Amino acid sequence: MSAGIIVLIVVLVLAVILLAKSATVIHQAEKGLVERFGRYKETLDPGLRFIIPFVDSMRYRVDMRETVLDVEPQPVITKDNVTVTVDAVVYYYVTEAKSVRYEVGNFYVAVSKLAQTNLRNVIGDMSLDETLTSRERINAVLRETLDEATDKWGVKVTRVEVKEIEPPRDISEAMSKQMKAEREKRATILEAEAYREKQILEAEGDKQNAILVAEGARQAAILRAEGEAQAIENVSKAADTFFVGNAQLLKQLEVTQSSLQDNTKLVISDQSRLINVLGLGEALSVSQSK
Repeated sequence: MSAGIIVLIVVLVLAVILLAKSATVIHQAEKGLVERFGRYKETLDPGLRFIIPFVDSMRYRVDMRETVLDVEPQPVITKDNVTVTVDAVVYYYVTEAKSVRYEVGNFYVAVSKLAQTNLRNVIGDMSLDETLTSRERINAVLRETLDEATDKWGVKVTRVEVKEIEPPRDISEAMSKQMKAEREKRATILEAEAYREKQILEAEGDKQNAILVAEGARQAAILRAEGEAQAIENVSKAADTFFVGNAQLLKQLEVTQSSLQDNTKLVISDQSRLINVLGLGEALSVSQSK
C-alpha cells in the first residue's frame, strides 16, 4: 500500500471523526449553550446543528418546558406568635437559556431559598386566622415577588401554590372542637328555624281555612237570603195577581146577592167572570148552540 493511499485513509478517518464531533442534535423543548474556549458563544435551537470540533463545545442543554419546584416544609411564626409549618410549590419556565445558566450559580437552590424567605415574610405579617383563610392572597404575593426576582435570571414564574399550612397539634384540636361546636350551633339554629317556619305555615294554613269557611258561610247566607227574598217576591206577585182579582169578584158576588134579594131578573154579560163563578158557563154554551 502506497503512502498516498495511507494518507488519504487517515484524512478520511479524521474527516469522519471531525464530522461526528461537529454534529449535534438539540431536542424539542430544549436549547443548547455553546462555549468556545470556556466562553459563551451562542444558543442553538432544536434540530441538527454543527459546531467546530475541539474549539466549540456543547456546554449545557436547557429544558424550556414549564417545571415544578417543590419548596421544602418549614416552620413559620405568624403575627400572633403561632408557629405553623408551611410548604409550597413553584411553577416556572425558562425564557432565556443563557441567563438561567450564567446569571445564577444554582437556580433551583436560589428559587427554593427565595420562596422560603418570602413565605416567612408574608405569613409573619398575618395572624393565624388570616393565614388559614388567605391562601389566594399568599399565593399572589409570592408569585409576584418571585417573578420579579427571577426575571433577571431568564425565568418566568407562572404560579405559586401553598400546599399545606399546619398549625400546632393543640391548636388544631382546639380548632376542631370549635368547628364542631359551630356546626352543632348552626344545626340547632336551622332546626329551630325549620320548626318556626313549620308553625308559621300551619298557622297560615289554619287562617286560610278559617277564612275559606267564613267565606263559604257568608256565601251560603247570602244565597239563602236571596232565595227567601225571591220567594217573598213570588208570593207578593201571586197575591197581587190572584188575590186582588178574586177580591173584586167576591165584591161583585156580594153586590149580585144584594140585588137578587129584591129582583127576580138579573142581566149578566156573557163575558163576565160571574158566569164561571155561578156555574152558568156550561148552560150558556148549550143555550147558544141551540
